[in-house]
Amino acid sequence: MKFGIGSIPYHEKNIMNSKPFRYLFGVQYLGYKYHGWQVQPGVKTIQGLLNRCFSSWLDAANFSILGAGRTDAGVSCEHGYFELCSAREIDMDRVLEEMNSYLPVDIKLLSVKPSPSHFNIIQDVKGKEYRYYFSYGKKPHPFSSPYLVVFPEVLNLEVMKLGAELFVGSSNFQNFCTKPKEISDFQRDIDSCGLEVVGEARPEWQIDQPVYCFSVRGKGFLRNQVRLMMGALVDLGRGELDLANFQKAINGELPPGPICHKAPAEGLVLYEVWF
Repeated sequence: MKFGIGSIPYHEKNIMNSKPFRYLFGVQYLGYKYHGWQVQPGVKTIQGLLNRCFSSWLDAANFSILGAGRTDAGVSCEHGYFELCSAREIDMDRVLEEMNSYLPVDIKLLSVKPSPSHFNIIQDVKGKEYRYYFSYGKKPHPFSSPYLVVFPEVLNLEVMKLGAELFVGSSNFQNFCTKPKEISDFQRDIDSCGLEVVGEARPEWQIDQPVYCFSVRGKGFLRNQVRLMMGALVDLGRGELDLANFQKAINGELPPGPICHKAPAEGLVLYEVWF
């Protein structure tokens, strides 16, 4: 993993001065029971649980946690990262084992290393990969619900694959994001995008069809962009959206605003972040 040199905002320089020890952690979590990454009052979040556990482990030392990106409620993460800025030096030989013993079973720390002084966990993100896992058919066994969405309709996978290929390149995503009035630049670059079979049918879980994965890579994404991309592909598969209008949306030729409903959060995984 390579660290790029990014500009450091004034408030982050203050954090670095008061909390000079900085560490980059790899993290993995199942988001089904959480209201997303970011701390919010009155609800359980990933960042909130990390804050609570680090506060106990560091004996209430002055520290802060900043993630490489935010996930929505119900969204999971396979290989994510956050930075711990601390007033106290930590023991890297102990932190993973001991923190994982504090954390609930659905959150796991994967790695830790010191962060270079020039590293900016937001601006130095080079790319992200999201994956969306789904199938279709009758309602499945509840055991699959935390990480797999099963759509009840028969889906035309071939037209969905064609639609996924159209996302590759630089496009206007004003029809694939929420709260568009807060954004001035809808142009985003998609490095790769596709749809493939990743698993067999699971009769014991009442999943009659294979499990599929929609994967997409890019440097950055708009709010709810991936879930709306997946929602549009599902509408293509249902026959509720044709490829001509789908292409117009990608070209930015339709009025601003979501072209479809968001796909359910549970199928979405932030699969990888690289710097």
